Amino acid sequence: MTVAVLALQGAFAEHGNMLERLGAEYFEIRKYEDIKRPFDALILPGGESTVMGKLLRELKLLKPIRERIEAGMPVFGTCAGLILLSGRVEPEMTRGCLGTMDIRVKRNAYGRQLGSFYTEGEFRGIGRIPMTFIRAPYISDVYGSTRILAETGGRIVAARQGNQLVTAFHPELSDDARVHKYFLDMIKEERDTKI
Repeated sequence: MTVAVLALQGAFAEHGNMLERLGAEYFEIRKYEDIKRPFDALILPGGESTVMGKLLRELKLLKPIRERIEAGMPVFGTCAGLILLSGRVEPEMTRGCLGTMDIRVKRNAYGRQLGSFYTEGEFRGIGRIPMTFIRAPYISDVYGSTRILAETGGRIVAARQGNQLVTAFHPELSDDARVHKYFLDMIKEERDTKI
């Protein structure tokens, strides 16, 4: 199993470190040629969603990534990655979104950097986990087949739709690897159904 990590901007190195801890092979996508390498799943890290969307367009990565996700490739988006995957974004971000997931997202919902915080909460199927929020969004609505996986303070902060997993928080910034393990298990499930 090989996981690609989008490494255009943001907290991509921490995701790589977490994958290494779990024994998963990974590589970084930095340019169009990288997307031609074989991989089973993709992580979209936290960072600045507007910048990441702009780079995805300029590097001609937006369309091939969207096509793979729509074809069933597992994807995990954290913070800005969640925003890129969402079908609806507030305030409206008209360009750069992959738009593959049936969720509505509120950007910068917790304010500026000073609005960053740490808490712990229940994650369905895992248990109580650490959650680090940095200028985080939250999910204001889910629809279609999307399932809520975690909430904190009455706000949705993790969800799953088929092979798409999103968190508003940064699981890669803790020592707890269970969310990444959950994602790797999703990849194995997808591979097993194809056999």
